[in-house]
Amino acid sequence: MQNVIDIENPLFLKDLKNDELKELASSIRSFLIESVSKTGGHLSSNLGVVELTIALHAVFDFSRDKILFDVGHQSYVHKILTGRAKDFAHLRQLHGLCGFQKMSESNYDVWEAGHAGTALSAALGMAIAREAKNEDHAIVAIVGDGSIPNGMSFEALNHIGSTKQKLIVILNDNNMSISQNVGAFSHSIARLRNSQSYVNAKEEVKGILNQNFVGSAVLKGMRFVKDSIKRTIIHPSIFTEMGLEYLGPIDGHNFHELFNALETARQHDGPVLVHVITTKGKGFHLSENDKNGHWHGVSQFDPDTGNNLGSLPLNHLSWSEVVSETLIRLAKQEPNLSVITPAMIQGSKLEKFFALYPQRSIDCGIAEEHAATLASAMALNGLKPFLSIYSTFIQRAYDQINHDIARMESPVVIGIDRSGLVGEDGPTHHGVFDIGILRPLPNLIIAQPKDAVEAQHLLYSAFKLSRPYAIRYPRGSAVFHEVETFEVIKTGSWTVLGNLESARVVVIAYGPDVDKIKDKIDANQLPVCVINARFIKPLDDGLLNYLTQLNKRVIVYETDMLAGGLSSAILEWLAERHLTLDMERIGIMDHFVTHGSVPDLRRYENIDISSLFEKIKTALIRE
Repeated sequence: MQNVIDIENPLFLKDLKNDELKELASSIRSFLIESVSKTGGHLSSNLGVVELTIALHAVFDFSRDKILFDVGHQSYVHKILTGRAKDFAHLRQLHGLCGFQKMSESNYDVWEAGHAGTALSAALGMAIAREAKNEDHAIVAIVGDGSIPNGMSFEALNHIGSTKQKLIVILNDNNMSISQNVGAFSHSIARLRNSQSYVNAKEEVKGILNQNFVGSAVLKGMRFVKDSIKRTIIHPSIFTEMGLEYLGPIDGHNFHELFNALETARQHDGPVLVHVITTKGKGFHLSENDKNGHWHGVSQFDPDTGNNLGSLPLNHLSWSEVVSETLIRLAKQEPNLSVITPAMIQGSKLEKFFALYPQRSIDCGIAEEHAATLASAMALNGLKPFLSIYSTFIQRAYDQINHDIARMESPVVIGIDRSGLVGEDGPTHHGVFDIGILRPLPNLIIAQPKDAVEAQHLLYSAFKLSRPYAIRYPRGSAVFHEVETFEVIKTGSWTVLGNLESARVVVIAYGPDVDKIKDKIDANQLPVCVINARFIKPLDDGLLNYLTQLNKRVIVYETDMLAGGLSSAILEWLAERHLTLDMERIGIMDHFVTHGSVPDLRRYENIDISSLFEKIKTALIRE
């Protein structure tokens, strides 16, 4: 059997015996642990689908058949089997291998996603196109039990059942999404998985699958098992009611069961769902025992001890922790304050809040739209909800933020986590669009603190104001000292760092870059003043008006999209008042930013602080 690094395509799988397949699975797991420990990436989800992915590539020919991974972060094994193991040394690095399926990387990648819920809609679209062109190939979509309750997945399931298109849905059931699943649907699956009827059914399924034949006999036998489960546990089966044939439950780490079930599904004429039970993080004890999502996405670590090789500087907390610690302090003063998250407790560092205030903590699962409308109704009925949501996922709740929060002036405080470039997860996850998306919405305030002190005061101010209020904060860390007394920050107020009148150049910026820019200006004794534009909406009318009178050279520095961003807002403000500024803009141009470390990406996009100071130098020479 060939070395993992030497795999060029999956054709060799069809000749391997069961023991050889097990050996390959073990080798792939070792490769994944060793490789991801050096580069970081999604570990647990990939360790859990090793046998499943091998079996899929052995049964199907994905050089012509199509495979889609919902979200896509669990496609590492697929990448290995399609000849990309040699590129894992540069996984998620600039110009290196993407951490998700990427069509430009390989013909085996036919879909790209970084958000949950898209695979079933995409699979159906491919099936409709296949039929329209009279083609004949299989379409397989792998969806996790944490992702299938997503609203978009349910919309697609409803449509799939009505069209009767031939496609295969693999329900990868590991009883986890990023952290533990929530919701009635996941509870139904858990009851099925843990009941005595399931145990009995599993033995019956094993008996059927251990026979050396596939097709109608297997399907008939499995229908019998399914019906017995349906009568006692989930009557009627939601998948059957939606028009999909149900096969399972299958042991997702047993090649014999997988091969027979997948071959049966391949031969079935119509939509079929194969329910596969897997262990997330299998083969690495730390990730197998992880119930909180710590090993879902990892940075560099020691594979022997599991110790993280990166650590925060002294007195630093991540921005998510800064917000979480402040919420805990505010919750002690305000009994109606509550927190809502769409399945990102660990990512948004809300574990401590959830532990201290379980009755005031809500995890909606992967359902951003529901979370936003839920928050609005809570706010309109006397509670003070904080909706914690990643910038990249806030796009999914745009209609609800527009219609259900901003339009009704519902006093929801929205924490936009991971705003700005996030680095290695790439274009599906960069939080660079939220300003342009949210800024046109009436009634909504948008702010971003430059440091942890300002963050604490802005959070306090947001809850005092009783208006829709969004606070952005990036990935990364900040020096944290708990403020003695909270202060209300006047909405729309900017601050001036330096002497505005004597400065020859003025830089307008927001977020943690403000202090970095100021420090470099001071170190080089430059006649440059920095304005902290901590409110992106509304703007500081008074300060902007004063700037137009001073007639200074102004550089607006932002590391988000230029279109719709702060500089766009300033240009609109000037145009409405028939005023002018000698203004230059720095920001991301009209394209999607690739994956890589944040410093690498900033240099690549010419939005790093060094690029800013080149502009400053040119402006000073011109002056």
